[in-house]
Parts: sequence; C-alpha cells; structure tokens
Amino acid sequence: MSAAALPALIQRFFTDRLCVQMEASPHTVAGYRDTFRLLLRYAGARCGKPPVKLTVEDIDADLVADFLAHTETARGNSARSRNTRLAAIRSFFRYVAMSDPTWLLQCQRILAMPNKRYVKRTVTFLDADEMAALLAAPDRTTWAGRRDHALLLLAIQTGLRASELVGLTLGDVVLGNGAHIRCMGKGRKERATPLRRETARLLGAWIGNDKDENRPLFPSIRGERLSRDALEHLVRKHCLTASRTCPSIGTKRVTPHTLRHSTAMDLLHHGVDPAVIALWLGHENVETTQIYIHADMRMKEKALARVAPPATPSGRFRPDDKLLAFLEGL
Repeated sequence: MSAAALPALIQRFFTDRLCVQMEASPHTVAGYRDTFRLLLRYAGARCGKPPVKLTVEDIDADLVADFLAHTETARGNSARSRNTRLAAIRSFFRYVAMSDPTWLLQCQRILAMPNKRYVKRTVTFLDADEMAALLAAPDRTTWAGRRDHALLLLAIQTGLRASELVGLTLGDVVLGNGAHIRCMGKGRKERATPLRRETARLLGAWIGNDKDENRPLFPSIRGERLSRDALEHLVRKHCLTASRTCPSIGTKRVTPHTLRHSTAMDLLHHGVDPAVIALWLGHENVETTQIYIHADMRMKEKALARVAPPATPSGRFRPDDKLLAFLEGL
C-alpha cells in the first residue's frame, strides 16, 4: 500500500462513509474532524514526517494508545472526551478493514482497545429559588437583557440543548392556540415542545412584528446566531449576578446543560413519568432519563419514609467462641 493511501482513505471516510452513507450530522463530522486533526499532528511529530506522508502502518495500536494518553495529560481531556476520540478512531479503522483486508489484523487491535472507565457523578441542577434568581438577573431595560431573559426562560421551560437553542429561528416558534417550539435535535430527530402561556407571551413580545422566519430567534448584537461559547458566557454572567441574591447558585458550576437538567428535575418533582420526560428532552432511550431519578434526593427520602425501621435490638456483636473472642480482641 502506497504512502498516499492513508490520506486517501481519510478523505473517502469523511466524504463517502460519513457524509453520504451514514449521513452524519454536522456536529458528528466536526467532532471526527477535530479528532483526526489532533491524531495526524501527533503521529506526524512522533514519526518525524508530515501528515500527508503518513501510512496506515504508522497509525498502530501503540500510537493510538499513546495519543489517547496524550489527550488526557497534555490537553487535559476527561475520560469521556478520551472515549469519544477513541470512538471516532475505531469508526475509521472499521472502514479501513472493510476497504482493504490487508490491514485487518492491525485494525482488529485498535478496535479491541477498551473504553476508559470513569466516575459517573450525579447531575447538577437548579432548584426553584435558584431558577427564579437566574431569570431575574438580566437587566430587562436593555435589548440584550430582554433577549437573555427570554432565552433563559425558554431554556428552563423546554430543556433544549445548547445547540438547539442557538439554532432556533423565528419560524420555529408557533404562537396562539397550542403554542410550541420546533427544533431539530440530536440524531436528526425533529420534536415540538409546548410552551407555557407566560413563555409564549414573552416570546411574542420579543419577536414583535418581525416576519422573517429565517432570522435567528436569539441573535447576537450583529444580528448573527449566538455561538455556543457566547451562550455559555451569557449563562455564567447571569449566574454571577444571581449569586448576589441567591448565594447557593454561586456554589454550583452552571452551564447551559445545567438548565436542561433543571428542567428534567422540575418535571420529575411534579410527578411527570420518566418516559414522558425522555420524550420531552428528546432522549433516544428512556434509560438515559434514569440519571435524574438517581439524583432526586426527595424521591429517595419519600421512599425511606415509607419503610419502617427493623425491630432489632441495638448492641455490639459478642462472639460466642473463645477463638473468635480472641480474634475480636486483637
């Protein structure tokens, strides 16, 4: 196999495999692109050749393992990010194995590399007082404050993902009877989320007489779509303001995804079935919603209150055997 085979395989993987055969979303393509950009730079420096001169043989299991370790140590990636990088690399080498069985053994070694286990922490969410403080933080006497207030209210009420929020247009908002918002979610799943009356009223006032359905619902000051970085900065800024009246919000790391968690926990606290919450959030599998049940301390406390304590006498264990008594006394 020629030295040009690896660049050609990578190009075909992105153009044919991802974009044509799998119809991968732009987010997936961007994630894979970033992984291979890092991998090729690392492999080029390791092998002492430019990326265009690399061969399939250069990217073996040892190099991939060292690259993944490098992403954690030098770049500070978490174990979850490391596993995402490995998933992209596995997908490519699965394609290589099908395209040229000559490299089957090398591909199998990479495909056999395990994911790294990590601690699955409970989700962070805002309670009712914290959500109220956050919504009160923007200065609604300014255009930016009114935009931020409408965005935060919509995020907390609907639980939309960050990418879904910044991708909304005026045409995605349906007001009047049965007011709802449409969005194209993860995995190209289109869904509609109903709006409360106060949310629909606020969005109607925010939109006004603007009839251009293609305009962003929450634009930047230049009229463009907000970036995800701008959305994260917006949330952090208003959390800092909210912490002056609600100190507890300052102890939490609040991101746009935290607002999504807050929506799910609020629905759960109001007795909404987890299967309905999964549909509301656009989860592929209802099992994904189980993380909110694990994090719900109120539900656990209610379960504990229903259980009577066992009628067993308290006291210290006393062994009835001399040998056990000897060991117990050590």
